[in-house]
Amino acid sequence: MKATTIKIDGELLQELEQAKPQSISLSAYIRGVLKADLRRRGLSRAAVSYQEFLEANPEERSLLREWDEADLAAAPKAKRRRR
Repeated sequence: MKATTIKIDGELLQELEQAKPQSISLSAYIRGVLKADLRRRGLSRAAVSYQEFLEANPEERSLLREWDEADLAAAPKAKRRRR
C-alpha cells in the first residue's frame, strides 16, 4: 500500500482536531471522512444513472410509480388456494 503524507495548515488542523471524536486518531478520522465522501459521490452517480434508466424505460418507471403508491399499511390480501 502506498503511503501519502498530507500537510494541513494550523487553522484547518485545529478544526479537524475539534471535529473528530477523541477516541480515534486524526488519520483514522480523515480516512473515514474521505471514504464517506467517495461513497456519497458513488451513490450520487448511481442515482443519476438510475434516473437515466427510468427515463429510458417507461415500463420500469410505471412499475416504480405503482410501488410508490401501494398502501403498505394495509394487510395483504389472502392468497387463493389452488385446487
